[in-house]
Amino acid sequence: MNFYFAPMEGITRYIYRNAYNTFFNNNIDKYFSPFIVANQTDSFKSRNINDILPENNQGLVLIPQILTNNAKDFIHTSKKIKQLGYNEINLNLGCPSGTVVSKYRGSGFLAKKEELDIFLDEIFSSSITEISVKTRIGKDQPEEFYDLIEIFNKYPMKELIIHPRIQKDFYKNKPNLNVFRDALKLSKNPVCYNGDIFSVKDYNEFMENFPGVGTLMLGRGLIGNPGLLNEINNNVRIDKKILKEFHDKIYEDYKILLSGDRNVLFKMKELWFYMSSLFTNHEKYAKKIRKSEKFHDYDEAVLSLFRDQDILKVEGEIRI
Repeated sequence: MNFYFAPMEGITRYIYRNAYNTFFNNNIDKYFSPFIVANQTDSFKSRNINDILPENNQGLVLIPQILTNNAKDFIHTSKKIKQLGYNEINLNLGCPSGTVVSKYRGSGFLAKKEELDIFLDEIFSSSITEISVKTRIGKDQPEEFYDLIEIFNKYPMKELIIHPRIQKDFYKNKPNLNVFRDALKLSKNPVCYNGDIFSVKDYNEFMENFPGVGTLMLGRGLIGNPGLLNEINNNVRIDKKILKEFHDKIYEDYKILLSGDRNVLFKMKELWFYMSSLFTNHEKYAKKIRKSEKFHDYDEAVLSLFRDQDILKVEGEIRI
């Protein structure tokens, strides 16, 4: 099985990726960067360029992701990324954020089928780099996917990564596995599944239903439980000491990168939104973490959580 680490804006940038690769490097075949908004300028925003610089991603396979509905912007930005040594770029057709969708980007672009077809024809004709696509199954209705797959099948994608929800679902409701089953039959491109693998039980149930799938992309499941792949592959539960070292590495690196308690703690609170549910009776500790405004308050809240609480041991109980 191939495992990919999904991009998540605000969390899975290079500070996080490097820490994960150090402490939990178990069969992540590819990491995908949070999206870069394509444009015609000759320089990236510093945050975006720093995130994909090869020297900040040593020892891991990173696929930069682009967000746009403009083919010329995609091609221009792809050329700049290729100069950094990347031979694959991922197109974001999955982001459900309202601010993205309102501009017909991300999963909002799926509602403009004719324009999407023209866009894909232009970017695949450019032959700059290999292109993979991360998509939802539609904007408003799951049935939209059947027109979309006819469009996707026209183009030689490196991979079609499918999150089988519509844009309006955001991350609610269950992934539509009936549409995904049809996608496996209909797609002429290699297919990767993405969505709601939070536990070994989820993984086993998915593989029972889809034994032919060879690639999975995990996002929230890995952020909530960084040791999930070790549980899947080796039946080894995450070690609290390793988790603390992982946390400390991210925390200290953000202290170097960012200035001020507030900026660093904002990043750490984003992480704890997902990761706190790893622990038994975590609620009051998570509240203290959320309310922390200074390093010393945060340090005390995190230390008490690790000291007082254990990692959950019940299969399938860790869920975001």
